[in-house]
Amino acid sequence: MTWSLGLADLRRERRADLRGDLVGGLTVTAYSVPQVMAYSSLAGLPPQTGLWVVALTMVVYFVLGSSKLLSSGPESSTALLTAAIIAPLAAGDPQRYASLAALLALMCGVCALIAWLLKLGFLGDLLSRPVLIGYMAGVAVIMITSQIGKVTGLEVAGDTFIAEVRSLWASLQESRPSWPSVAMGLAVAILLIVLTPRLPRVPMPLIVVALAALVTAAFGLDEAGIPTVGAIDGRPPDIGLASIATEDVIALILPAMGVFIVAYTDNILTARMLAVRHRHHVNSNRELLALGASNIAAAAVSGFPVSSSASRAVIGEASGARTQVSSLVAAAGVLAVLIGLPGVLASFPVAALGGLVVYAATRLVDVPEFRRLWSFRRREFALAVAAAASVLVFDILYGVIAAIVLSILELLTRVARPHAAVLGQAPGLAGWHDVDDYSGAAQVPGLLVYRYDSPLFFANADDFRRRVESEVDSHEPKPQWLLLNMEANVEVDITGLDGLERIRRHCADEGIIVALVRVKHEVLSDLRRHGVLGRIGEDRVYPTLPTAVQAFLDWQRAEG
Repeated sequence: MTWSLGLADLRRERRADLRGDLVGGLTVTAYSVPQVMAYSSLAGLPPQTGLWVVALTMVVYFVLGSSKLLSSGPESSTALLTAAIIAPLAAGDPQRYASLAALLALMCGVCALIAWLLKLGFLGDLLSRPVLIGYMAGVAVIMITSQIGKVTGLEVAGDTFIAEVRSLWASLQESRPSWPSVAMGLAVAILLIVLTPRLPRVPMPLIVVALAALVTAAFGLDEAGIPTVGAIDGRPPDIGLASIATEDVIALILPAMGVFIVAYTDNILTARMLAVRHRHHVNSNRELLALGASNIAAAAVSGFPVSSSASRAVIGEASGARTQVSSLVAAAGVLAVLIGLPGVLASFPVAALGGLVVYAATRLVDVPEFRRLWSFRRREFALAVAAAASVLVFDILYGVIAAIVLSILELLTRVARPHAAVLGQAPGLAGWHDVDDYSGAAQVPGLLVYRYDSPLFFANADDFRRRVESEVDSHEPKPQWLLLNMEANVEVDITGLDGLERIRRHCADEGIIVALVRVKHEVLSDLRRHGVLGRIGEDRVYPTLPTAVQAFLDWQRAEG
């Protein structure tokens, strides 16, 4: 992989992609400005702070990131976490608040860089396909509920999905929605949902939002109850960190690790979702580097922790973006608005931007994938639903942790009770196969060949012992040898080998010899260190089934 995917894309930019990247980048600019202003306010910082942060972090990700479509920058979860962490420590002092927020971003970036140096990107592989699908569906619902206040004009507050729903219900009891805003938001969302699939080459998000702005300005709809974004302050940011104390660093160590976990989870899940759609590769470890550098860059402009925005990414994708060149265009657009055109979005209706988010959220819910999971294995479908529900009930950080735990538990249930087989020789078929699959499979009298299809470890050690001993005790005729085919036992732990030792003792009590075949070299070393190999005998370990069967036949003849 080249050291910079973005620069490689820029050098190889095709004319077919350039148009889509330009339109996608401009659409993301139009969406990003009000979005990151809102996230900056949510984090407790001046609105323009988020604009400087998103422009800078998009450039950083363009250089260092591994996803072709991920949009780096301020995001709702990290903004909410920033406010929750910093507000109690700042005690109402705006300067101290800004300093601590930047310090939190810096420490989050350092956590990511340490993880990158330790090559911990593989942790992102713990997030299975069902978890990814469910997570994105949960995020989509959160995205939609986060826009209800903008679309309805009601006061909707809350840090979680449940809190926002409760707040909406309370607001509905006290006041009525702004129906002009509702009409505007729904019109934008419906137009995009209906027209975009039918006109895939037309930049519908940009056209629809621009049309909404023109209609609002032409007919003075802001006076009819449709609020607009308004002009923004384009003053340059403060560079660097203000004075910080050692106590502040100590107080933020654990919070910074938590924010890092949320940020990386959001990055890698969104990046993988986009990679699956467009068939490109995401380097999990490279994402740690990009995340670390982006957060350090955010701290340098007195910003706050950043991650990635699924909504910005899918809006750019829907508008035609296909490479990170679109992020470069979006960053330039945000800077142009900040420096030269601070009033360009004055007429953009907030409700229209809310409708744009609702449309983007619908693209995150992969209904065909839910159907595929249902038809493939109900447990994996249930895992996806559980991941979505966990994000909604516990919020993103704890929801993802809960989903990962569920994924691991589901895996453990499968490897703790794996398939196992008595092997025999099927007529006309080379090799040894499960006698349950081939009813005519023949076994060698006196020889029981058994295969347990899983690593041997603490979760299945007792199951392994019970099933082998049960087969030995019930086998007819009584076996003289138990030959354990260990080709599937690619990993073992001490508990699993203790189970093997108990099987050996059980067989010894019955006068049955235990032999092993197709043992991996690393497993053989573990058997030797454990001691069970010495009791079985190294001469009872065979490289192939034919050599093991021949050794049994020779032993049988020798025994008379």
